[in-house]
Amino acid sequence: MASSSNYSTAPVSEFLLICFPNYQSWQHWLSLPLSLFFLLAMGANATLLITIRLEASLHEPMYYLLSLLSLLDIVLCLTVIPKVLAIFWFDLRSISFSACFLQMFIMNCFLPMESCTFMVMAYDRYVAICHPLRYPSIITNQFVAKASAFIVTRNALLTAPIPILTAQLHYCGKNVIENCICANLSVSRLSCDNFTLNRIYQFVAGWTLLGSDFILIFLSYTFILRAVLRFKAEGAAAKALSTCGSHFILILFFSTILLVVVLTNVARKSVPMDILILLNVLHHLIPPALNPIVYGVRTKEIKQGMNKLLWKRM
Repeated sequence: MASSSNYSTAPVSEFLLICFPNYQSWQHWLSLPLSLFFLLAMGANATLLITIRLEASLHEPMYYLLSLLSLLDIVLCLTVIPKVLAIFWFDLRSISFSACFLQMFIMNCFLPMESCTFMVMAYDRYVAICHPLRYPSIITNQFVAKASAFIVTRNALLTAPIPILTAQLHYCGKNVIENCICANLSVSRLSCDNFTLNRIYQFVAGWTLLGSDFILIFLSYTFILRAVLRFKAEGAAAKALSTCGSHFILILFFSTILLVVVLTNVARKSVPMDILILLNVLHHLIPPALNPIVYGVRTKEIKQGMNKLLWKRM
């Protein structure tokens, strides 16, 4: 392994992840809340998946999409947080070349998968409110299967070049990544080659995937709001909007944290590096921890399903 201070041409076989390079004492304070959030995310998503799997009344397209979202959250958490905690607790900073780029692929692939899932869920709510009579014939199990295949295929194909381009760079000197995760730009900055193409592709692919998803989400909710404002029956508008409440809150969690991460990276020179690193870690932890709780609290059918399972176990 090449030393972090050695700029020879010896190839790099592994990297060292340095969390909070300026304030490493933060690690001990952060390990406990991160551990609790991680356990919450794993437990809440697993409970939601088990409830949907075992409760026959939840075997509907909307809940299958929610199951997909929970699976994506679990994979993202398992990809990032255990390694971060291993660094905090046991000082296990090294990560192999292949493991680093696998982590990079999953992060770059699964985040737009989540936004694409939110887009499909927004379409589901649009059909349910604006075309309720056609809903059973449009939103079917076959539709969910095709949508899931589209979500996986689109994002896997379009984000795969990011870690591939980064892995093909020549790493001949520094091997210390000033981050808790193998973020594309944090890794590519260590190379001896020009990584402009890598940076441009990530920028274009990221904004194309996330931007198109959020535009379609915005359009779906615009049509939903227009339809709701036309409802004349008393309480119909409130009931229709309540069915979108949980979904809208999840999108707000995801988009707000993502926006903060993007803005702080744009203002990199005026924002401390440690804040950027913390926001990147939290972006992979807070939405997965809160998503199943929001649906579990706000969705009557899921609460009923959880209560049934609980009473069966007792």
